[in-house]
Amino acid sequence: MDLQLTPELIAFRDAVRDYLRDQLTPELRRGQQLTSAMYPEPEISGPWQARLRERGWLVPLWPREWGGTGWSAIERFIFETECALAGAPLVHPMGVRLVGPVILQYGTDAQKALYLPRILSGDDYWCQGFSESGAGSDLASLRTRAVRDGDDYVVNGSKLWTTHAHHANRMFALVRTSNAGRRQEGISFLLIDMASPGVSVRPVPTIGGDHDVNEVFFDNVRVPVTDRIGAENQGWECARYLLEFERGAGIFSPRLRAQLKRIGDVLASLPQCESDLTVPSLRALRFGEVSADLDAFEMLELKTMCSVPPGERPGPVASILKLRASRLRQAISEMGLSLMGAECLRWRAAGELDDADHRVTQDDALRDCLLPDFLNARAYTIFGGAAEIQLGIIAKSCLGI
Repeated sequence: MDLQLTPELIAFRDAVRDYLRDQLTPELRRGQQLTSAMYPEPEISGPWQARLRERGWLVPLWPREWGGTGWSAIERFIFETECALAGAPLVHPMGVRLVGPVILQYGTDAQKALYLPRILSGDDYWCQGFSESGAGSDLASLRTRAVRDGDDYVVNGSKLWTTHAHHANRMFALVRTSNAGRRQEGISFLLIDMASPGVSVRPVPTIGGDHDVNEVFFDNVRVPVTDRIGAENQGWECARYLLEFERGAGIFSPRLRAQLKRIGDVLASLPQCESDLTVPSLRALRFGEVSADLDAFEMLELKTMCSVPPGERPGPVASILKLRASRLRQAISEMGLSLMGAECLRWRAAGELDDADHRVTQDDALRDCLLPDFLNARAYTIFGGAAEIQLGIIAKSCLGI
């Protein structure tokens, strides 16, 4: 893996920078800066998604015929790095990075023609219906049931920790369609219209004060059989593909790098911390430790990206990337909290994203989000597969079992 940028890659990087300078408005930057939850609100991510779609840069991992870019792994990394450092909003990934690839891999031609354009346009805003009460890390124990009734399934049950379900008009969900055989063999993958009669959403406030996740209830909800992805009782294969894509096809280090840089910049501007970053000290040592960990993770991520073709499953290394990214996110937020001292006690209430006088600076935004970000980061080693689950996958891979 050659880490030296070629003239062509430098030209690509400069083109991305020019685009970000022209298209990334102060409002979009502020929206991302003031987001302490996992993802920004749709009014922040939606306009940015539309701009990327118009430019043809929204879905780099999709095939070209469906809007993909054909970028190399290094080009993808450059793009994500420049977006993160420029403060661009995160695009909500449920459609473009999770269910979209599943539809591309397992969907029928009719399903692709219906759903993929709506994912690109943003007309469909998706949420993920996997976890349940008692079925989180042990996902195969899920109990939400779908019973075939003619051309429909009738769905009853509930889903928990459903991110942005209160905004979503579509859900991709795992449901139980059979109790025969192994638990994984009786699960199907359904696409559910959130406006269907019998669907209700209840907010679950997080420790950071955000409304990010929800509990979703299904009471005799009818879902057309044509909205099942893959064969009946074969949804576990779709789920495995999606989870590996979620853990291994994303690029984590640029956002972590941007978060670490923002903390370093603010620390350097504080008189009481200035000396701590210029002389040997526990604070400087901790900052260096986290920086070194991030450097090592970035190299692992780059190596993985360069060795796995776009659209292919990364395998067990996805669990290593997910686990390390989660722990780094926690380490960075914890370090920022401890290094900033009393500054970390600032708190901006959830939803206060718009100030008419626009006096909130980047430093103010970081300080206001430090404590909520630290609290919300506790969940990073739980969602998307708990740390213990990832360690189990890694161990089985090493042992060949």
